[in-house]
Amino acid sequence: MMKVFGVSVSYYTGKLEAYLRYKGLSYEMESPFGRAKEILPHTGAIQVPMVLLEDGRWMSDSTPIIAYLDQQHQKSPVMPDDPVVRFVALLIEDYADEWLWRPAMHYRWSYEHDRALLSRILVDELAQHLKAPRWLKLRVIRNRQRNGFVRDDGVTQATWDHVEGSFRAALSSMSRMLKVRPFLLGGKPSIADFGFMGPMLRHFGQDPTPAEIMRNEAPDVYAWVARVWNTVGDETVDFLSVVPPDAQALLKEISETHLVQLKHNAAAYMSQADNFQMSVQGCLYQNLPVSRYRVYCLERLREEFSVLTSPQQQTVRALLAHPDASVLWDPGVEARSGYDESRQAPFNKAINVYGTGVPGS
Repeated sequence: MMKVFGVSVSYYTGKLEAYLRYKGLSYEMESPFGRAKEILPHTGAIQVPMVLLEDGRWMSDSTPIIAYLDQQHQKSPVMPDDPVVRFVALLIEDYADEWLWRPAMHYRWSYEHDRALLSRILVDELAQHLKAPRWLKLRVIRNRQRNGFVRDDGVTQATWDHVEGSFRAALSSMSRMLKVRPFLLGGKPSIADFGFMGPMLRHFGQDPTPAEIMRNEAPDVYAWVARVWNTVGDETVDFLSVVPPDAQALLKEISETHLVQLKHNAAAYMSQADNFQMSVQGCLYQNLPVSRYRVYCLERLREEFSVLTSPQQQTVRALLAHPDASVLWDPGVEARSGYDESRQAPFNKAINVYGTGVPGS
């Protein structure tokens, strides 16, 4: 049985847990906090979830963890067979992982009721080993999360409405797709569904403010969250063989938001900047932290596009008509993170998502 080091209200822990339940893989959950000296030499960074296999190997980063486990346990794979559908599924996953993070953290830490509830949960789950008054630990974690993951990630009065609009746009796009089938790209969940489980399960589906919005405005998505959590692998159903027309709104949203972010982040990283700004759907975000990891995400998406055949690439280009989507195939784009160059993930040393330092920093 594998050990998953995670947190009960964690974005990426929930994503991985949903996948493990779907595959029928047994695991034990443990908290990594207070055990940094033991874990860091193996993983490079304390970023949940991390997995300890029975053979003593450590894994980190939910996306390559799922890819590895799907190769080892091939019944009910989550990668679609059709190359174009597979590419789109991976793009959707990356958007859910890296763009919806901002509104997820905003709702959790910008609203007083959500902030009070989640700080209590996190302090009781993560900070028992710290010798300090509970009131002080609550204050520290509220300030740390709100400053580090909201204010320092571009959420201001000027961007507030746009950040919340990204959540509602995701709900609207998903609802359109889930009206006609149980999962986003077919009769069973794909990597796209598990990517969306990161923000939708443990943040938007559980935190008081966004959960109320989801229940009232997107009940099909609310039902889908429970459906993915309660679904086990089924060999009798298939993925779609083509990207459906009802996915177009979601792909347009991804092109206008996440791909713009990846483009500007990579340009800033390649120029050795620490911060950057970008205009997304007419909203100006300023002083955003450069992320080396997101350069790596762009690298991987470009690699996935490069292995498609010429007709398949043309199909993808037609699906992603927004000009900034060209960051996925433009030969003039520079995106070299220098991270995981030998493609050993999930068994390599992780890096912090925020920051431009060397692995393990």
